[in-house]
Amino acid sequence: MNTLSLREATYNLPNIIENTIKNSDETLIVTDYGAVMMIDKEYWEEIQETLTLLSDKKSLAALLEGHQLRDKGITPPGKTIDEVFNDL
Repeated sequence: MNTLSLREATYNLPNIIENTIKNSDETLIVTDYGAVMMIDKEYWEEIQETLTLLSDKKSLAALLEGHQLRDKGITPPGKTIDEVFNDL
């Protein structure tokens, strides 16, 4: 993770954006008022999907159950990717 002042970020903004997208760099931009984090849009969407999944009690319970089964060497029952997305 990179940390820059607002002045540095303003001066280097095109490079920061390019590195964020190409290398999945995270950049913390610090000001007198606080700080903001710059991350790749796709990574942000992945974070949002994960948070949505983890905030759904039913999905979280299924995820934890699957991990417990795998830890015991049991393959959890379920559908293949083709079965889930057969209509696409």
